[in-house]
Amino acid sequence: MRAVVQRVIEASVTVDGKIVGKIGEPGLLVLLGVTHHDDARDVTWLARKVRELRIMREERSAGDLGAPILVVSQFTLYADARKGRRPTWKAAAPGAVSEPLYDAFCAELERAGSPVQRGIFGADMAVASINDGPITLILDSPARD
Repeated sequence: MRAVVQRVIEASVTVDGKIVGKIGEPGLLVLLGVTHHDDARDVTWLARKVRELRIMREERSAGDLGAPILVVSQFTLYADARKGRRPTWKAAAPGAVSEPLYDAFCAELERAGSPVQRGIFGADMAVASINDGPITLILDSPARD
């Protein structure tokens, strides 16, 4: 799994002109991508990492503060644009694989006590955010043999 994590002052996701997920206070915006070999171990590891990263003000974590997290699915995080001008999406898992893992990631954050807002999986979304810092990190779950 791959996540782009941004510390934000606020963030929202809109679908068809309607806000479907919003955090109106400092928290995290997580863009989440899933690849073919990801499983429940990746969900658990990455959710814990995101929640416990000490990237909020005063070296605290979202978990420490009870800060909200907006999670948006984004298969394009697994684009391969090394050749030519048109990226390929071969490394991105299909929806039948990635949607349950996206849902499990959100549920794992909630289970740990984080307030979670979501985009709509597979929808054409407009994401708005005010990055704080700015702080933006790219996280990949550990590779396994």
